[in-house]
Amino acid sequence: MSEIAVAAIVFVCLVFASLGAIFISSMLPTHHRSDDTNTIVRLLANLFVVMTSLVFGLMINSAKNTYESTDDSVHSFATNLILLDRTLRTYGLLATDARSRLVVYVREGIANPARADDPSKDKPDTAGRDLDALGDALAAITPADRYHEALLVDARQQYRRLVEQRWAIVEQSEGSIPMPLLAMLTAWMTLIFGSFGYRAPRNVIVIGSFVLSALLIAGAFYLVLSMDVPFSGLIQISDMPLRRALQEMVH
Repeated sequence: MSEIAVAAIVFVCLVFASLGAIFISSMLPTHHRSDDTNTIVRLLANLFVVMTSLVFGLMINSAKNTYESTDDSVHSFATNLILLDRTLRTYGLLATDARSRLVVYVREGIANPARADDPSKDKPDTAGRDLDALGDALAAITPADRYHEALLVDARQQYRRLVEQRWAIVEQSEGSIPMPLLAMLTAWMTLIFGSFGYRAPRNVIVIGSFVLSALLIAGAFYLVLSMDVPFSGLIQISDMPLRRALQEMVH
């Protein structure tokens, strides 16, 4: 489920819970709207407020860790791209084809960042194919002497490291926040908003406050989920490390 869909569901649940409680509470029998009943409802709501704050804080921390880990991996990946290009440049003319394929891969990687769910959506992994082509080009090189043989061994090791890092980044991009946790948190927030709407005055200010609060909370959900999936949504990993690596290759 996309981040926008989750945020929309949260918004609808909170608005319906609060406004529904406002209009339904006036229809309840008098003993259901007593001060004692209201006190118990508010105490239970306060319990869920504390739990919701803790869980939401953990969710933010998880998304932050995913984002920072992926960002560090991208910087390291870009550095290794530059090192491989330097090795191929040192090798000489026989590595020209491999260097050109490396440039093609980096350009494709910038244009189409890979995601872990691409295969399940039948999306072609064009960047992956370009990286495989680079490996084929390296395998086709025959060194002329021991010096070039040592350089080729280094280049092939660097290539394998790039493949490992790429797939690690792809796997990190799928997010770490489980949907059951989001569903539970949404249910708690719905209960809290329903308790706030219980015995609340029915006027424009109160209704507008509930709608605005629901919108802001839904927006917070969207931002956290967007940070948890760092290659899509509003908050994305910068591709500047890859662009700088590309500039080093073509100059």
